[in-house]
Amino acid sequence: MDETLRYRVEGMDCASCAAKIETALARIDGVGDVSVSVAAGTLRLRASQDVRGDAEAAVRALGFGIALIAPSDAGAAAETTEPAWWTTPKARLALASAAGLVVAAPIGLRFPEIAPVAYALAMLIGLVPIARRALSAARAGSPFTIETLMSIAAVGAVIIGETEEAAIVVLLFLVGELLEGVAAGRARAGIRALAALVPKTALRALPDGTTRTVAADTLVPGDLILVRPGDRIPADGGIVAGEAAVDEAPVTGESVPKAKGPGAGVFAGTIVTDAVLEVRVTAEPQDSTIARVVRLVAQAQEAKAPMERFIDRFARVYTPAVLAVAALVAVLPPLVVGAPWGEWVYKALALLLIGCPCALVISTPAAIAAGLAAGARRGLLIKGGAVLEILGRVDAVAIDKTGTLTSGRPVVTDVVALVGTEAEVLADAAALEAASSHPIARAILDRAHEAAIAVRPAIGVMALGGKGVKGRLDRRALFLGAPKAAGAIAPLDGATRARIAALEGEGKTVVVLLVAERPAGLIAVRDEPRADAEAGLRALERLGVAPVMLTGDNAATAARVGSALGIEARAELMPQDKMRIVREMKAAGRTVAKVGDGINDAPALAAADVGIAMGGGTDVALETGDAAALEGRVLDVARMIRLSRDTMANIRQNIAVALGLKAVLLVTTLLGITGLWPAILADTGATVLVTLNAMRLLGAGGKA
Repeated sequence: MDETLRYRVEGMDCASCAAKIETALARIDGVGDVSVSVAAGTLRLRASQDVRGDAEAAVRALGFGIALIAPSDAGAAAETTEPAWWTTPKARLALASAAGLVVAAPIGLRFPEIAPVAYALAMLIGLVPIARRALSAARAGSPFTIETLMSIAAVGAVIIGETEEAAIVVLLFLVGELLEGVAAGRARAGIRALAALVPKTALRALPDGTTRTVAADTLVPGDLILVRPGDRIPADGGIVAGEAAVDEAPVTGESVPKAKGPGAGVFAGTIVTDAVLEVRVTAEPQDSTIARVVRLVAQAQEAKAPMERFIDRFARVYTPAVLAVAALVAVLPPLVVGAPWGEWVYKALALLLIGCPCALVISTPAAIAAGLAAGARRGLLIKGGAVLEILGRVDAVAIDKTGTLTSGRPVVTDVVALVGTEAEVLADAAALEAASSHPIARAILDRAHEAAIAVRPAIGVMALGGKGVKGRLDRRALFLGAPKAAGAIAPLDGATRARIAALEGEGKTVVVLLVAERPAGLIAVRDEPRADAEAGLRALERLGVAPVMLTGDNAATAARVGSALGIEARAELMPQDKMRIVREMKAAGRTVAKVGDGINDAPALAAADVGIAMGGGTDVALETGDAAALEGRVLDVARMIRLSRDTMANIRQNIAVALGLKAVLLVTTLLGITGLWPAILADTGATVLVTLNAMRLLGAGGKA
């Protein structure tokens, strides 16, 4: 029976490494669905138990280390610390080759007659492992590899008497491979940094009131843990006791710590800044928000962007073409015009080294991996290179209102005292709503808390379906409900009705407080725009993206929110209406992103070119759509698009560097200005340059 297996692969530095592994495994019967991620250092495949050993042996034969990742090891590939670069086999081989050259140089100077032999022996120290890898790759179905080009160039240089230069070229090649490994390790560090945010231990509270330090991965839902000031929270959970400011920047990118108290949710990896919290664990360690983010980003890095797939296809044709052109350069000038064989064979060998595709094939995946990691570290979860690439082309965004442009919960905007004071109106209303979880009740209680009003629960509280709630406080009969229901109990005068109409005209919901069956006050609530909503919409417009609001809410409320935020509003829409509008926008030639909560917007999210779910790390936000803004900020939509455009610009820069250096070296080599060692030095330099350029994205993060 086939099963999906995931491996950690060591020594994989560039896309050509991945291509060799994919080709070798594709030749094994019983192995399928092979996916290699250079950025994550992982291999995923489907295979039966009887061919699993063959697959592992094929990878090892190519010179890579391979280790199975157990299904229970959440984020294991990301969490594993890579060995220091100077302890790797590539570092040891480069050092041995350098030592051989250091020994050969004085021998060659002292005994010129044996200098070729000394340099040839020094060259063989590095060339034998390279040639062995080339033969293994050829047997596995990849005859045109960088190792093949290197081996031909080095052997050819010895044949034409350039032994000293051949030894230098081999050493430079090994140093270049070592630098590629260091650069690839830096790319993988972006995701490892996410996994490393979660502490390894936790302080579990025991029933007898004592605490015990335990491994964080042993926590289970229901456990009670204590988190001290300055500590990272070891698991997702809910606060049971205590109030503190929690720094969520490591997970959501939010720079300002949030004040949280009992009932509030917290994420693993976030930091308690100023007080002790008691937290009830709500998720297994492997199911925490940050663990899911690590897994999703690792999976995203395995999904190739269209441009990356194009570069891979191009490279497969490019390398054989380089061999063919080099062969023509070696033989045509001597045969056609009688040019010296040695000179043109030397130029052909240099051309082989110039043609090494490493810098070109790594230009795209390095930037994609860095872009995905940069987004994840700032609460922008983008599921794959294809999504990242499409985001940069977005020129229209359809945004939900409730919970996206607005906070999703009403707040009290007006308290009108018809009798007594506003504080008295709030106190009586809060007394009736003290035990209710209705959104309007929560808004009234929050406003009373902000005003430092002590809430005394009313007695005999009874909800009247569709009308309101009634009860008694201090022997007074209280009623809080809709204006129509209140008017049926106690007639409202013209001024009060006019005030209610004015408040409702502003898109607010009004409730009336009756005390002893007489109107005592009005309370208006409204779902207000998010603090960053207007800034987020303006940021989209600066990027040339046209936003439009799609909502199922009534037209008056939608018009009020749209007017306040300066956005076109389309209201009273069913889910299928939103989907239809998104399709109409696409039919008009727009590249559309749909932004919503991922639930009632699901049809429109699926219909859009890119679906972006909003939410603070919830299952819906992480699993629905093509991308998710974990903090739920409108501004993050613009940041995603900016990050995508920065990434695509970075890729274009990388390709320009890779091909530009090759073009310069091609001309200078044919003119006889440069030779073998400048060619390999330039190729190595280009590979390191494009990788370091991609790493700049880790610091950019899609600023809008």
